[in-house]
Amino acid sequence: MNNFNEIIEKIKDIVSTESPNGKVFDKDVAAELGISQATFATMKKRGAVPYKELMEFCARRKISINWMFFDQSAGMLVEETEKFFKIKYFSSVRASAGGGAVGFGEDYETVAIDKLLVKSFYKNISNEELERKKLEAINVDGESMEPTLKNGSIVFVDRDQNEISKDGIFVVSTPGGLFIKRLNRKVDGTIELISDNQLYSPEVMSYQEVTVIGKVVGEVERL
Repeated sequence: MNNFNEIIEKIKDIVSTESPNGKVFDKDVAAELGISQATFATMKKRGAVPYKELMEFCARRKISINWMFFDQSAGMLVEETEKFFKIKYFSSVRASAGGGAVGFGEDYETVAIDKLLVKSFYKNISNEELERKKLEAINVDGESMEPTLKNGSIVFVDRDQNEISKDGIFVVSTPGGLFIKRLNRKVDGTIELISDNQLYSPEVMSYQEVTVIGKVVGEVERL
């Protein structure tokens, strides 16, 4: 990160293009930032960066704040941003692979993961299709889906895929909480929740009791 003097020199370079003789002094920078000369002198002596004033200066001048602080061009930022996909991670939600678990709620953080990893969750998905995806991440609680899904791992849920099918694993909401299971719609209309761990017997619920949240498309294990 650039220090106080480096940042001030950048401001001087910008403001100098508007000066009749091309000369810019500390008092001119202070005036540009809306800081008194005495305050500016004190900040310079201490190396204290006036963050709020600099952000306002950059917004007013349409200058990248990242260029000001880190020498990153706007092009570099766009290029880096395009490499990542934003996902809602519900860190407090543990969808159960055993007993019931709590619902999603509104407590989540937005995380960015490599788009190449996200694309690996799907077969032949285009960038346009990927951008429209609604992916969320939650935690696995329990061992009933092992060895497919590990207890404590994080799974990525595609909320657009909420139609019951025999292929794949789904996150479902039930009166008993959230579950991660394979699903089977029986002839009588009931839904069978199936575990991959054969020590756990299937559980049958009525159609009205099961709401499919989305399909599990990927998993990462905690280190």
